[in-house]
Parts: sequence; C-alpha cells; structure tokens
Amino acid sequence: MSSSLLTQDEADLVAAVREYTRRDVVPYVQQRDAAAEFPTHELRQAAQAGLMGLSIDEEFGGMPVSAAMLALVYEEVSAASAALGTILSVHNSLVCRVFAGNATRAVQERLLPRMSSGACLGSYCLTEPHAGSDAASLRTRARRTDSGYVLNGEKVFITSAPHAGVFIVFAVTDEQARTSSRISAFVVERDRPGITVGAPEHKLGIHASHTASVAFSEVEVPHDALLGREGGGFSIAMSLLDGGRIGIAAQAVGIAQAALTLALNWARERQQFGGPISQHQAIQQRLADMSTEINAARQLVRHAAQLADAGLDHTRAASEAKLFASQVANRSTTSALQVFGGYGYLRDYDIERLFRDARVTEIYEGTSEIQRLVIARRLLQEHEATQNGA
Repeated sequence: MSSSLLTQDEADLVAAVREYTRRDVVPYVQQRDAAAEFPTHELRQAAQAGLMGLSIDEEFGGMPVSAAMLALVYEEVSAASAALGTILSVHNSLVCRVFAGNATRAVQERLLPRMSSGACLGSYCLTEPHAGSDAASLRTRARRTDSGYVLNGEKVFITSAPHAGVFIVFAVTDEQARTSSRISAFVVERDRPGITVGAPEHKLGIHASHTASVAFSEVEVPHDALLGREGGGFSIAMSLLDGGRIGIAAQAVGIAQAALTLALNWARERQQFGGPISQHQAIQQRLADMSTEINAARQLVRHAAQLADAGLDHTRAASEAKLFASQVANRSTTSALQVFGGYGYLRDYDIERLFRDARVTEIYEGTSEIQRLVIARRLLQEHEATQNGA
C-alpha cells in the first residue's frame, strides 16, 4: 500500500516490519522452506521487534495495535514468509486475543508477559478429525471435577503445536445444551501430564510453519483454566473468526504482492526475442491484472479492518476480503509463475514457494465455500431488514 494512504503510525510500523523482514526473515526463508525448519531465529527477532505482543496490553509487555495495523503487519511479514505470517497470526490474533478478553487476571499475569517476550508461543486447538468447517460437532470433552476439569480428545491441523507453550482448547462441557452453550474454552499449558503432540504434517506449502495433531488424555486443569464462562466457548470461537479471516486475507495480499514484485523483476531482466519480456503485451497484461486485483484485495482487507476498529459489524466484509484475497493470491502466483516460464517451476526460485504457499489461503480460517455461505446469508439478512424497514 502507498505510504501516502497510511497514517504516520501505520507508515512507521510498516517501515519497521519491512526492515525486520529484510534483515531477519528473507535471508533464511528458502532454507527454512526446503528443510521444513521452524523459524526460531525469526521469532526471537520478532519478539524483540514487538511483533509477539500485538494483542497484549502494555502492562504485560505488549504493544496492542488496531485491526488495520495488524493487517498491515501480516501483509508485510507474509510477503517475506507466509509460514512466519501464519505463526504470528495464530499467536497474536487467536491465542493472545482470547487471553486478553477472557482469561483470569492471575492467568494473564502468569502467561502474557512470557507470550509478548516470545518465551511462550500460543497454539489454537479447535479443529478435530470430524469437525472442520462444522465447529459445533466437537468430540473433545471436558469433565468437571472438584479441582477443575479433565480433558479428553484429539485436535488436528494445529499450527505451531510442536513448539507451543500454551494451548487454547475447545471442548464440550454440556452434552445436553444447545450448540451455542455446549462448548467451553480452556487454557492448557504444555507441561500438563496427558498431552501428546504428533509429528509435524508433511504439507504442500508453508513448510516452516509446523502443523500437528494434539491429543489430550485425562488432562487435568484447574478452575481458572476456563476462559470466560462455562458454555461460552462457541461464542469465543465465533468472535475470533472475523479477525482471523481479516488476518488470512492480509496474508494472501502479502503473498500476491511478493509474486507481483518477483514477476516485475523477472520481466525486466529476462531477455527473449531481442529484448526484455516486459516489452511483450501478453506479459504486460498479466502484470496489469495482477496489480489491479491485488490493490482491490488490499482495499477489501483495509475496509474490513476499519469496520472492526470502529466497533461495527464486519462479518460480511471479513468474509468478502478473505474470499477475494485468497483467490487473488492463487491467481497472482499462477500468473507470476507463468511469467517465469520453466524457471518458475524450479525450487531455486521464490515463486515456486509462493505458488505452493498461496493454496492454503482458500482453505484455513474457513474455506472459500464457507465464506460464500456467510456472505450470502448476511446479504439476505440485510436485504430482509431493509425491506421490512422500508
């Protein structure tokens, strides 16, 4: 985004993040991807730059920022490393954000300073083998006891699970309650007996972001591990969806922008038929389409984030941003790879990694199909309200 369209605080933050990624992320990104190596160094430096506490109050060592600024951070980081963008998004927008509004004061004082300093990484455990898009069908159970709760169940596709120091776990506490009241959320620290973390999955993309299963077998947690009220877990999960979708949309924009930058550089350098391929109209049309769509996606993301910052309903806006931006990321990486020709198909070039990384943006935080359902339902509700009020 042009710095002239940003506030001074936003421009300063973007400049700081860009310097961090240039110095501490870009030199290692291909190595991390090729070896599926977790970016420990990059996260350590991210913590020093304040990027691990973007949803944590200053009293706990954090540096809370607006939704619009958070989206800018995710775009910049993901342009350098989509894997790192995923790790930071889950840590800040899901785990730390849950703690800020729902954990007891004692839990906040014990964990949030460690999370903002980078000493403790957060992981968000919602998805299960039989509960993906249908989050209401969870099978993990939390049994109330005199001393707290006992958790049993399995979670899958959990970002950063092998490296997390704390998990946010969603489990059923009341079998008989309606969907909106049967699930509760818990903070579960990694050192609790009965937790088993699986080996990292072998994925198509974002290799440096480790994803694994987490099993809970008779895991005992105290009463203050409950986040918010008992039966309030579904509401917590739903309240995070919009922010999470804005984050993934911003990530998708970052991936697309990185692909466009690579394509522009390659088009100017690659010589064919007596000159740079940037002189060919077919290449120019691809570049023009990529730029136009990326700018449109970026504005959708910013619009959704600004609605969130204003405290206005932003569910449809977040889904529209996520749906469109993820499609743009996939189209842009495909077009950029085509500009590279055969070289783009080689792992020696960054575009091959971006092409693989882009694919997941249409899947996690709600598939494109789910986004369309959300958008359509909101449209119909808004239309009915308008008609009834006319």
